[in-house]
Amino acid sequence: MRDLLVTAVVFASLPLILWRPWTGILMWSWISYMNPHKLCWGFAYSMPFALIIALTTLVALVFSREPKKIPWTAETVCMLLFLGWMVVTTTFAFYPELAWTQFEKVAKILLMTFVTLILINSRERLNAFIWSIVLSIGFFGVKGGFFTLATMGVHRVYGPPTSFISGNNEIALALIMIIPLMRYLQLNTKKAIVYFGLALAMLLSAVAAIGSQSRGALLAIVAMAFFFWLKSRGKAMTGILIAVAAVVIAAVMPESWYERMESIKDYEQDGSALGRINAWKFAWNVALSRPLVGGGFEMFQSELFYIYAPNPDRVHDVHSIYFQALGHHGFIGLALFVLIGLFAWRSASQVAKTAQSVKELKPFADMVLMLQVSLLGYATGGAFLGLGYFDLFYHLVACVVIVKVLVNHQVTDLAERSDGLPAPLRPSGAPHLRGSSRARPDHLTAAE
Repeated sequence: MRDLLVTAVVFASLPLILWRPWTGILMWSWISYMNPHKLCWGFAYSMPFALIIALTTLVALVFSREPKKIPWTAETVCMLLFLGWMVVTTTFAFYPELAWTQFEKVAKILLMTFVTLILINSRERLNAFIWSIVLSIGFFGVKGGFFTLATMGVHRVYGPPTSFISGNNEIALALIMIIPLMRYLQLNTKKAIVYFGLALAMLLSAVAAIGSQSRGALLAIVAMAFFFWLKSRGKAMTGILIAVAAVVIAAVMPESWYERMESIKDYEQDGSALGRINAWKFAWNVALSRPLVGGGFEMFQSELFYIYAPNPDRVHDVHSIYFQALGHHGFIGLALFVLIGLFAWRSASQVAKTAQSVKELKPFADMVLMLQVSLLGYATGGAFLGLGYFDLFYHLVACVVIVKVLVNHQVTDLAERSDGLPAPLRPSGAPHLRGSSRARPDHLTAAE
């Protein structure tokens, strides 16, 4: 029954995608994040739904009247350079055949990120996009939260099978990254049922993240909590949510969970921690040996550990977005990867400063501030997870870029209507648009 339902929904959406290509991004997000077909047991489990939706979206984009312009900013340029550099590192990879297979997967993610930048070009579309992400990953947060409460935290929470977020550590990080997005949606809804529903979803997602028993998730959520409160409008409610989540987690989690979290301090005696450190040193040694191109995708193999690792017998996956980028793509690849996040952070700060000073733009301020919190969660939790090519990071960066362009556009509109706004209201580096609305970039259209 599940197989028929998922298949019917996907194929029923294809005519809509051909009519309105931007809806293909919503369907792509649903399939990519929730992986509903991986929750089936029949023919749908192995169906290439993501490929079908992506191809339909690309065909629809080519033949539609949608403007086909990518907003070129520091973030998007760095993403394009990062993709180009992957071609170089894959060419010189230790294991070329394995590396090209992985490159294809990563290239598809970045390709669809650029398609997202083209098609999600209004606030209404951007909100729908964020809703698609929140509902897709939030499903596992709500489900996992109830599961953790029902089992008193004895069992771990996992994500959809064979996906980026299938493991307990990975689903925990994904949940941490979407909690701020839930808060943005909550701050900008007028419906009480949606407001309190999102409050419950945030609480359950936090419980599920802790219920994953991921030590990296604990560090990430602690690091993020204060920043979440600091950046959120309505600090009283945010503080209450954080306090309630902390109390529920403290009351529910068993003694074994506390013992596992305590082991963070004794990492010298923890086999998993020592394996990660050995893998990090391995990646560092490979990068020193090949500083420009690194080892390429799929380089964490036992044969290379015998050459580059301090302990060749302790073969371990990298479990760090930073050492993953360093090992795979050398110091240039690491620099490009970090710059993507840093430029997105800077742009979000600029947009927040602009939007907070204009009443009509306050929702955009809420959005970019919560996007910053999500990026902080990724930067912190990702230090202990190999999710350097996780779709959500690049989608968060895309959202920052889209908001930046939309705010610049609206500031120009407001200036025209009010005979000019003060110069500080235009973010540094923003293009100065003069004259009538005809000077607006073509890709900034109203929502359909």
